[in-house]
Amino acid sequence: MRRIEALEILAAATARLPVVVTCAATSRELAAVADRPNHLYLLDAMGLAGSVATGVALGLDRAGGGAAADKVVAIEGDGSLLMNPNVLPTGGFLAPRNLLMVLLDNGVYASTAGLPTYSSRVDLGALAAASGWTVLRPAAGGHEGASPRTEAVELRESLAEALAQDGPVFLHVRIEPGNAPGVPKLLENPVVIARRFQDWLAARPGSAA
Repeated sequence: MRRIEALEILAAATARLPVVVTCAATSRELAAVADRPNHLYLLDAMGLAGSVATGVALGLDRAGGGAAADKVVAIEGDGSLLMNPNVLPTGGFLAPRNLLMVLLDNGVYASTAGLPTYSSRVDLGALAAASGWTVLRPAAGGHEGASPRTEAVELRESLAEALAQDGPVFLHVRIEPGNAPGVPKLLENPVVIARRFQDWLAARPGSAA
């Protein structure tokens, strides 16, 4: 499964949820799939998607909006997570019940010439489990011979299971390396993106803001 295909599935399931997205190609591809005010694209902030999402999750939980239906979703890459792995023990210790991190693990720094990350030998899902997260993995993810249809079905099922559980939940998804061709750069002002996201959070039904 390519990253943009995984993002299409994630976008379809999270239209009403706060989504914090790691920088570079992941943000660009998600914006190309569905650019929505509930998406907080972290431009030039590699390694911080989990940290920001943890803060948002804690804030919503304290405001009375932390039920399983109000999950805060962080979309991370393996290279980005390896830049700030401390977010895993931090999230496990603080244990926001409404936090879900989706790791799209392609084994490379896809935005910098495809240089390999450590994820081929360092199991980031095992690191999350050791830090106190509930870890889920689509059964066919990254396995040779798995059909695109099977991978898509299993990702949808695993995502639905992750969204239904109290967190912190870590969904570890193995994907193919590479970026989708022809996706334009995301050049919006980060301040504008953040304000749009804040306004969306404040306008949600039942918001305490």
